[in-house]
Amino acid sequence: MVELKTDTSIDAMYEAGQVVARALTAAQKAAGVGVSLLELDEVAHDVLREAGATSPFLGYRPSFAPTPFPAVLCVSVNDAIVHGIPTRYRLRDGDLVSIDFGAELGGWVGDSALSFVVGTPREADLRLIETAERALAAGIEAAVVGNRIGDIAHAIGTVCRAAGYGIPEGFGGHGIGRRMHEDPGVPNEGRPGRGMRLRHGMALAIEPMVIAGGTDTFHAAPDGWTLMTDDGSRAAHAEHTVAIMESGPRILTAR
Repeated sequence: MVELKTDTSIDAMYEAGQVVARALTAAQKAAGVGVSLLELDEVAHDVLREAGATSPFLGYRPSFAPTPFPAVLCVSVNDAIVHGIPTRYRLRDGDLVSIDFGAELGGWVGDSALSFVVGTPREADLRLIETAERALAAGIEAAVVGNRIGDIAHAIGTVCRAAGYGIPEGFGGHGIGRRMHEDPGVPNEGRPGRGMRLRHGMALAIEPMVIAGGTDTFHAAPDGWTLMTDDGSRAAHAEHTVAIMESGPRILTAR
């Protein structure tokens, strides 16, 4: 069931989304050679505390997970696609890092992700990240009243495939609002003109994930959470929470 949000509720979601934006900005700024993933998680946790917000990630346990998620920030490095658990691993020069963060404030949730390179970047990694960001922008551009979920999926998939990248099979975006994961699902590839029609008041987390090696397959790391590329190639992730408005898409987690 899809809950249509009032304009007042969307304003409240924006406040939650801005906590997310501040946390991601702070974590990216803190990331550097020698910094541990646990330290980045603590930076994000500090932003939550200062805002009086809580984490929809911490303690979350979907059906596939062997244990509740133990952190407030997902940190996925190099060939990790998404859902990376922060550890004592210390970042190295050239690491490709994807961070994903959510916040709940006043009963509403925001969710966003970005990717970047620590230290000296490789051109291939910059192209991968830029493609994820362009795919996100294309998906958001298609998120307008009267379009369908398939239009968003097609826009994302077209950008990723044109660049020669893979798209993790079965993973994509989702509805969001009072809970982190709500209906409808938002695939990262699909046919235009198909699926649920977009209406004013819908809120979606749109999140392309791309695999440099061009494959669509992945496997779970031993922790049962982190999704890894099967071919060992690097991955990037970009995400925003977006409200569907008569005036056009409103990015609630804009940084």
